[in-house]
Amino acid sequence: MKARKQRKGLLWLTLALVTALVTACSGNGGKNANSPAPEGSASASATGSGETASAYKDKYDPPVTITTVWGVDPALKFKNGETIENNVATRWALETLGIEIKSLWSVTDTNNAFVTKMRLAMSSNQKMPDVVTIGDAQLAQDLIDTGMFREVGSLFDQYANDKWKQAMNLDPNVWNPYMRDGKKMGIPVLDYAYNHDYLLWIRQDWLDKLNLEGPKTLADLENIMDAFKNRNPDGLSPDKVTPLSIGFKTTMNTWMGDPSWVFGAYGTIPGQWNVGADGKLEWGSIHPASKQALETLKKWRDKGYIPAEAALWDENKTAEPAVAGTAGIIPGPYWMSGWPLLDTAKNVPHAVWKPYPIPTGPDGKAGRHGTHFTSGVTLIHKDMKHPEALFTYQNYLFDHLADPEPGSQWDIGVFKGYDYDLDANGNPVYLDKIPGGEVNINRYWLVKDGARIPDAQMKALLNLADGKEPVTRLEKEVKNNYGPETPAAAKVLMSQPDISYKDMFTGPATPTMQSKLDYLKKIELQTFNEIIYGKKGLDEFDKFVGTWKSSGGDQITKEVNEWYASAH
Repeated sequence: MKARKQRKGLLWLTLALVTALVTACSGNGGKNANSPAPEGSASASATGSGETASAYKDKYDPPVTITTVWGVDPALKFKNGETIENNVATRWALETLGIEIKSLWSVTDTNNAFVTKMRLAMSSNQKMPDVVTIGDAQLAQDLIDTGMFREVGSLFDQYANDKWKQAMNLDPNVWNPYMRDGKKMGIPVLDYAYNHDYLLWIRQDWLDKLNLEGPKTLADLENIMDAFKNRNPDGLSPDKVTPLSIGFKTTMNTWMGDPSWVFGAYGTIPGQWNVGADGKLEWGSIHPASKQALETLKKWRDKGYIPAEAALWDENKTAEPAVAGTAGIIPGPYWMSGWPLLDTAKNVPHAVWKPYPIPTGPDGKAGRHGTHFTSGVTLIHKDMKHPEALFTYQNYLFDHLADPEPGSQWDIGVFKGYDYDLDANGNPVYLDKIPGGEVNINRYWLVKDGARIPDAQMKALLNLADGKEPVTRLEKEVKNNYGPETPAAAKVLMSQPDISYKDMFTGPATPTMQSKLDYLKKIELQTFNEIIYGKKGLDEFDKFVGTWKSSGGDQITKEVNEWYASAH
C-alpha cells in the first residue's frame, strides 16, 4: 500500500492529539462568531421596523417540534417508568431549549429491526421524520436517493457552532459519503477516533510463566502460540487451548477477533480500498500480499493455533474463549480491557491481559484497518418547518456534553439519578452507586451518542497513561467506566500511528457495486475459507482474482477511482 495519501488524515489527527485543539469562544447564541450571521438575523442587519429576527433561537417560545424515529438498543435500560419517547432527555430538550421531540415510531433494534422498519416505511410511503440518524451505510444512501431529505451543508455553515465545525474539520473527508452533485445531503455523526483500530491482547500471566516476551514479528507470535498450546501454563491440554482467537464468518476485516492485521504484515488490508503503488485505489483482497496471508492462516489452522471453527465465528464468538480463560491472544480495540476481557477474572481469577503492538511480517511491514471518524449520518426532511432547531439542540450538546468546562454542571454529570448522583456530602457518585443503577443516557439523545469530538477520548486516555490525575469529565469517565489497562492500551495503539489504514473509498455505492458487489464479496469469502481449510490449493487465489476482475471488479475499480479523482 502506498501510505502517503492514506496517512494524511491520520497525521492531521496525530498532530491534534499532541497540540491543544483551538476552540474559539462563541457568542451570538452559540453560533460561530466568525461566520456571517443568518440572513435576516438581528445581528446581520440594523434594527428597524419590518425586519425579521433570526429563525435560530437558544430557546423556542412557544416550543417547536422535531419528529423522529428510534431504533432502541436492546441493552438500553429505562428507569422511573420512562420510554424512549418520554424520558429525562426529552423533558430536558423541552424545558431547556423549547424543543419537543415527538416519536413517529420506535422499535427494539434486534436482528436489524430498525433498518427493516425504515425500508418498509419507504416502500409504503409512510410519513418520514423531520430528523433521523442512520447507522446502516446502505440505508443512508437509499434514503438520500429518495429525494425526501434536504441539502444540509448550507444549514451547517449557517448554524453550527465553532466547536462542532472544528470537530468536523478534523477530517473533512467525513462528508464524502453524503455528497450529491457537490451538495452535502447528510450531517456525519462524529465518533471517537481509533475506536475500532486494534492491537493484540495477550495473556501476560502465560507469557511470564513461560519466560516469554511479547511478539515483535509474526515469527515471534508463532513461537508464543505454540508454547501457549503445547506448554500451557495453566495445564490445559492442547485441544482445550485457543492460542489466537479469531473469526471470519462474514468478513476478514471487522472490529474484534479478525485477521486483517495478518494481511497487513504482508502489505495489504483486505475488504477495503487502499492506495496502491500507482496512487490509485485498489481492492485489498486481490493484492498479491493476500495470497501470502492466506498461506500463513492455513498454516496456523493446520497447527491448531486458530479455532477450527473460525469460519463460523463472528466477533462476539471470538470473545468467548478469551473470557473463559482458554484463549491466549485476541486482536481487538484498546477498550477491550473493560469489555469483554474484564470478565475473564470471573472464570480465571489470576488471568492478566496486557496490550501489545501489531507484529511485523517478514519484510518488516505491519498494518491494521483504520477507524473512520463517524458512526452514521443525520438526515433532515425537506419539509421540516424548523430545521435550525436541530442546530440549537446539537450546538448545546457540543458546548456542554462533548467538551464541558471543568467544574461546570455537565462536567460532573448530565442527569442526576441517571449517569451520576450525589452522596450525603454532596460529592458525585457513579455506576452502581447511583440509586437504581446507571442509565446510558447517550442512547437517549436525538442524534446517536449526543456529540463527540473525534480526538477527545484518545487525548484523555493518553493523559491518564502519562500518570496525570483525571480532571475533565471525559478523563474521569474513561477512568471510571473503562478497564484498568485501557490508558496503557491507548498508548500502545498510538505507538504505531503509521500502520493504520482507513478504507479510502467513502463515497456512495457506484452503479456496478449495487449490482455486483454482494456476489464479489461472496466468492471472496468462499475462496479464502477454502484455502485456509485446505479444500482448495493456494493457486485458487489467482483464479479468484481473475474471476473477481472479470465479474465486475474491474468496472467497480474504474468507478471507484473516478470518484477518488473527483474527491481528491
